[in-house]
Amino acid sequence: MARRSEALTRARIVDAAVELLDAAGEGGLTFRALSQRLATGPGAIYWHVANKDELLAAATDAVVDAALTDEPSAASPQDAVRAVALGLFDAIDEHPWVAGQLSASSWQATTPRIFESVGRQVRALGVPQREWFTVASVIVQYILGAAAQNAANARILGPDVDREAFLGTVSTTWEELDPEDYAFTRTVADQMREHDDREQFLAGIDLVLTGVTTTHPPR
Repeated sequence: MARRSEALTRARIVDAAVELLDAAGEGGLTFRALSQRLATGPGAIYWHVANKDELLAAATDAVVDAALTDEPSAASPQDAVRAVALGLFDAIDEHPWVAGQLSASSWQATTPRIFESVGRQVRALGVPQREWFTVASVIVQYILGAAAQNAANARILGPDVDREAFLGTVSTTWEELDPEDYAFTRTVADQMREHDDREQFLAGIDLVLTGVTTTHPPR
């Protein structure tokens, strides 16, 4: 528990909110729980944050800002897109509740920050200006959609489920499907069993980037 002698700031409140969200999800974030964690009264928190919605938005902003700020320098626009994508994927994997917040507030402050990070690289790739919005949207939608699905899968499995064993069971089920109705699915059952979510995500980014550069070759 935080010491009362520490100055209460908006940043400390947001950090504590992120910790609560990580531990118990959106349902675990209450001003009562936050007051206990910060060793203060709700009134002191309300001085800095008006309500839970504002607190959720601020916590989401903090996680996304950290993911985008930490992106390494890249040798090419493609590498920069991969860095942004992987940073967001890892952030949402570590903080699964962020996926729901980004989906619920797609046109608020956080997503435009993501859009700007990707859009600058789309421009650097030499994509014609008339296509900037579409190309950037496709990339952002893939990043957030795939990251959200990964977070949802992790939530479904839970911390006590052995992922390897689970995928093995599903793979076996696929292999036992009717060969006429599921010829393709049966064929890739082994690949599903052995796949790595993070590597598969990056492979998807490469497919999208290949499509972009093929459609709009660098000048």
